[in-house]
Amino acid sequence: MAKIAKKKAAARAAFEGKTYLPVEDAIALVKANASAKFDETLEIAMNLGVDPRHADQMVRGVVTLPNGTGKDVRVAVFARGPKADEAKAAGAEIVGAEDLMEAIQGGKIDFDRCIATPDMMPLVGRLGKILGPRNLMPNPKVGTVTMDVKSAVEAAKGGEVQFKAEKAGVVHAGVGKVSFEPEKLAENIRAFVDAVSRAKPSGAKGTYLKKVSISSTMGPGVSLDLASAAQG
Repeated sequence: MAKIAKKKAAARAAFEGKTYLPVEDAIALVKANASAKFDETLEIAMNLGVDPRHADQMVRGVVTLPNGTGKDVRVAVFARGPKADEAKAAGAEIVGAEDLMEAIQGGKIDFDRCIATPDMMPLVGRLGKILGPRNLMPNPKVGTVTMDVKSAVEAAKGGEVQFKAEKAGVVHAGVGKVSFEPEKLAENIRAFVDAVSRAKPSGAKGTYLKKVSISSTMGPGVSLDLASAAQG
């Protein structure tokens, strides 16, 4: 425990006084101070000038990161018949209908993405209170309610990241692993920032992009220079 505390204190000291760094400098700082025994995720947090409680200020979307997430994404699909077979063939780990609904109601949620064919939505709708807060509810706006099950499963496993503004107007996501090459992390960060920027809702007033920070799973955060994060 003392060793872990020492590492955390050293990381905090390294980050002290460093704010609004260019993307590449921030990545170097995070990578240099990621000391966990596992390959930490590089996490991004974006503070937006929106109030998601208003429908015209909700920020939601999906982006395919150019270099993937480095995460093994487990996919569940609500489908029957040929579409269920299509989902299994595409690599979905869990495929079902009523049986899958009952498993989720029983607390078994061992997946990272949930996809459904349109005809299954009356069934899936019963799970709104369980899947909604976890950002797992299938939604046609982000391509998870679709008849093209194959493409949806492949996209989920190929680096596609969904995002949604939380109550305080903050968007969180993992945009790669700390072990990734710095250039690949920079590309992923900029792709994510660009996608969230383009998802600016009609009701957003004033400054939309307020602050962007990155951190490793266990490490401190550092804010990015907004111009550096937004450049393509």
